[in-house]
Amino acid sequence: MVQIAVPAAVLGIAAATRLIGLEQPGELVFDETYYVKDAESLRQLGYEGRWPEGANALWAAGTPGSPDPLASFVAHPPLGKWIIALGLTALGPENPAGWRLGTAVAGIVLVGLVMLLAHLLHGRLVLTGIAGLLIAVDGNAIVMSRVALLDGVLALLVVLAVVFVVLDRRQSRSELERWLAARRSSDPPRATDWGPALWGRPWLVAAGVTFGLAIGVKWSALYLLAAFGLLTVVADAIDRRRAGVALWASGTLLRQAPISFVLMIPSAAAAHLLTWWGWFVTSGGYGRERVVGDDNRLPGILGALPDSLQNWWAYQTAIYGYHVGESSPHNYEAPAIGWPLLLRPTYMHYRDLGDGTAEAITGIPNPLIWWGAVAAVVALLVLLAVRAVRGMRALPGPALPASGWAIAVVLVGVGAGWLPWLLYPDRTIFFFYTIVLTPFLVLALTVVLAAVLGPVDAPPARRTLGGAIVIGMLVLVVALSAFFLPLWTGIPTPIEQIQLRYWLPTWI
Repeated sequence: MVQIAVPAAVLGIAAATRLIGLEQPGELVFDETYYVKDAESLRQLGYEGRWPEGANALWAAGTPGSPDPLASFVAHPPLGKWIIALGLTALGPENPAGWRLGTAVAGIVLVGLVMLLAHLLHGRLVLTGIAGLLIAVDGNAIVMSRVALLDGVLALLVVLAVVFVVLDRRQSRSELERWLAARRSSDPPRATDWGPALWGRPWLVAAGVTFGLAIGVKWSALYLLAAFGLLTVVADAIDRRRAGVALWASGTLLRQAPISFVLMIPSAAAAHLLTWWGWFVTSGGYGRERVVGDDNRLPGILGALPDSLQNWWAYQTAIYGYHVGESSPHNYEAPAIGWPLLLRPTYMHYRDLGDGTAEAITGIPNPLIWWGAVAAVVALLVLLAVRAVRGMRALPGPALPASGWAIAVVLVGVGAGWLPWLLYPDRTIFFFYTIVLTPFLVLALTVVLAAVLGPVDAPPARRTLGGAIVIGMLVLVVALSAFFLPLWTGIPTPIEQIQLRYWLPTWI
C-alpha cells in the first residue's frame, strides 16, 4: 500500500501545483506568443503559418482566428508544438488553460518519471519519494509546466530516454551473464574471448527512439543522446571486464559498440524525421516546395534522395544558421556560466494591477533545492576524484553514497544538459533551459540525502538522526516553495511581498 501511496501523494502535489489556476494569466506570456500560435497553425494547416499583427490581443479576447497559409520560418522542430496542440484540441484555443494543458500534463508526467528513474537507480521507496517531491515543488519545474514553452516537453522525453538506458543496462548485464554461463559450461575460457555480440536490446532501441523524439522538440537533445550513448558503451566495457571477458576493451569497441550504434542512432534518426510528418504531408510548409536544381543538390549519393528530403535538409541548415548566429540582446538572457549560481532566472510575465498588487511569473527555482543540488554535484565530483587518486596509489578510497552507475547517470545528465551551452558564450541563452538538467540535479541531491539517511541496515540511532535531518530539510523545502508560489503561478500579490522574494538584485 505504501508503495502506491507515496508516489500517488507526490503526483497529487505535482498536479495541484501545475493545474490549479492554469488559465491565468489570460494572455500569451513570454515565448507563448510563438509556440501557442505555431501549435494552432499545426492544428489548422499541418505546418506553421503566419499570424497577423495584433494576433495576441485576439488570443487574449478568446477569438484567436486562423493563421495566414503563407509559411513562417520557425527555429525549432514541431513535436513540442504538437503536444501544445493537444491541449488546444482538448479545451479549445479560446481557453487559456488549453494553451498550457499539454505542457502541464507533461510536467506532471515528468515528476512520475523522475520517481521511476530514482527507483531504478536506488531501489528504495523513501528515495523515490524524495526525488519526486523535490521536483514536484521546484519553481523552475512548476513554471515550465504552467507556460506553453517547449523545454518542459524536452525534459520529459530526455528523462524517459534515460529510463530506457537504465533498463537496457539491466537487461544487457543479464544477457551477458547468461551468455558467459552457457559458454563456460561447454567450453573452457579462452584468452581470445571478445564476449558476445548482443543484438537483442529493445530498451536501447527505445532509448534511441525517445532521444530522436526529444531532438524533434529541440536540437539540444543531440548532446544528451551523444552523452548517454557514450555512457552505454562505457557501461558495456565495465560489465565485460567485471564478468571476466578476456578482451573486454576491444570486445566492447570493435564488437558491441557498433551494434549499439546500429540499434540506437538509426532509430533516433527515424523517430526525429517522423516528428516532421506535418511538413512532409502538406505542401505549404517553409521551404517545402523549394526548387532543387543541380547547383543546390546534396553531394554524392545524397543527391539521389527525393526532392522533399533535400528541401527538408535545406530547411535544417537554415535553422542551424539561425541558432549559431542568434545573439539578440534580451533583458533576461543568462549565460550558462552563471547558471550554477542562479544569477538570472527568466521573468515570464509581470502586470501591475493598479491596486498595489501585481501578477508575476518568474522561473526562480526553489533556492534551497537549486543551490543544494549544485553543492551535491560538486561533492560527488570531489568524491569521485578522491577515489580515483587514491585508487591510482593503491589506497582505499572513500565509500560512495550510491552505486557508481547511479552517480554516473546523474552526472552525465547534468553535464550534458549544461556544459554544451558553455560553447556558445555569445548566443542569447536563457535560464529556463535548465529544466532539462533539473531532474538530474534533484537526483544528485537525492544521492546526498541518501548518504545522510544512511543505509537500511544502519544502527537505529544513526537512522533516526539521519531521518530527522532529511525530514527537517524537506520541511524547509516545502515551506520555501509555499513562500515563492505566488511568483510561480501569477497569483495577485502585494508588490512589497513580491519584492521580498527578490533575494538577489539580478532576479528582478
